[in-house]
Amino acid sequence: MDTTMIKILLVEDDLSLSKSVYDFLKSFAEVKQVYDGVEGLYEGQLDIYDLILLDLMLPEKNGFEVLKELREAGIDTPVLIMTAKESLDDKMHGFDIGADDYLTKPFYLDELKARIQALLKRTGKLEDSNGLSYGEVRLNLANKSTLVNDQPVELIGKEFDLVVYLMQNQNVILPKEQIFDRIWGYDSDTTVTVVEVYMSKIRKKLKNTEFVDNLATLRNVGYILR
Repeated sequence: MDTTMIKILLVEDDLSLSKSVYDFLKSFAEVKQVYDGVEGLYEGQLDIYDLILLDLMLPEKNGFEVLKELREAGIDTPVLIMTAKESLDDKMHGFDIGADDYLTKPFYLDELKARIQALLKRTGKLEDSNGLSYGEVRLNLANKSTLVNDQPVELIGKEFDLVVYLMQNQNVILPKEQIFDRIWGYDSDTTVTVVEVYMSKIRKKLKNTEFVDNLATLRNVGYILR
């Protein structure tokens, strides 16, 4: 998994193209592949992805339907539509119902990556500096190191990933279940209570910082970094 903690949902029924995109992006992001519209809608509604790559001509449910239902459900994850359709009407319809970008097949993988990076930078999910900071806490995403008041603090594995996720979602209420799905994966062998355990570890390691002071627990709901 890339140190930037980028998660991409790839909804594409062409197995060859899906594999090509997956292989190209896997060093840059964690990519979840699904192959029909129903599964794409289900995954998208989990709201744990930073970006959705969405084909239009899908079995079960087409890409327009998936996108429309995601937006109606309040999911604002950036969506880049990939399709062989070239008509202006199709493009305008995609934008009208909430698409963020549009790439016509066939396309160069380098162009796809550039479009993805542009969307992620626009939404603040990808930092040009390859780092994140909050008060006295600074994270280096390239080597997964942490500094507090310029002194190294060791955040191990998912501790680091969790702090990244909180920093990337300031002022957003994050339910425990969503955090668990995002960091551990909803098919993980562990349970959602692990989130509380890791939050406690983080609070101890980053004690006496603005980050901990402004990290609030919402009883029976989740957490918010204000």
